[in-house]
Amino acid sequence: MSHPAGPIWESISGISRFAALATMAELGCADHLAEGPLNAEELAVRCGAHAPSLRRVLRELAGMGIVRSVGQDRYELTADGSSLRSDVPDSTLPAVRMIAEESFWYALGNLPTTVRQGRSAFVERYGPLYQRLGQHPEVGQIFDTYMTSRAMPFAEQVAERYDFSRVDTLVDVAGGKGHILAAVLHANPRMRGVLVDLDHVVPGATAALTAQGLMERCEVLAGDFFAQVPAGFDAYLLASILHNWDDQDAERILRRVREAIREDGRLLILEMVLPDEDEPHVGKDMDMRMLALFDGGTERTGQEYSVLLEKTGFRLTEVFDLSAGASLVEAVPV
Repeated sequence: MSHPAGPIWESISGISRFAALATMAELGCADHLAEGPLNAEELAVRCGAHAPSLRRVLRELAGMGIVRSVGQDRYELTADGSSLRSDVPDSTLPAVRMIAEESFWYALGNLPTTVRQGRSAFVERYGPLYQRLGQHPEVGQIFDTYMTSRAMPFAEQVAERYDFSRVDTLVDVAGGKGHILAAVLHANPRMRGVLVDLDHVVPGATAALTAQGLMERCEVLAGDFFAQVPAGFDAYLLASILHNWDDQDAERILRRVREAIREDGRLLILEMVLPDEDEPHVGKDMDMRMLALFDGGTERTGQEYSVLLEKTGFRLTEVFDLSAGASLVEAVPV
């Protein structure tokens, strides 16, 4: 018989388990165990850690199925633990390191303060997230690696699931290094792409698209989506953009796109679309991080996106479910 407060105790235990996972990630344990089992003393030497303390963390990780005991005080990686290696495809290491970063921990730990005052405790202490990332390159690098690892699976799915055969040019608004744009262009050789982002993003985007051999089919432009976006094209992509902003600012962004898009064009929005029901959803977990990290950032339901689009001159036409709780929302001008 399950305990009536089981979900609460499971969540409390989850904090301890994540702390052990964060320790493993920060010390690089998975990379050190990649070549085979080590005992706690050997691993501690390689990680620069205190062996008795590390042994206790390994014991917790073994209970989680991240490592496994193979003899007296020796541990090896499991298949799940191997995903924390830095050299494997779809590594989970960037995600763990990002959530474990000091200011992110502060943000989530002070969520009660945020909810009580209606303003992000993180923003009050550290300033806006992207400002902090710019001022602290070491944190910015962790975040950039995390966003890249997060974007890659979605990029492939967008390219595979959506029919781009009628799209001549895709404008990736605030597209970062262009991972999604690159995947779509590789899958659709006749298409062209335009990536627009802030000034400091342009060099990295240009380098990334050049490395992919796509600059002959791409333009990379500096711009601010609150002011304007490149006009006259037939498809515009907003990937993980609108959830950073409250409804008022999201409407401002959408109106700039509406002014720019052709009347027969299509808008694509890649976000977590929350279910209306009480079922668990990874987007609801993400929404707690948005609440903690941003003044106004929020995940939305399909109905909320429909209302937002109607207010800004669009009509929601279809929602494509992707993996990991993400969705691709298609809308057209009205």
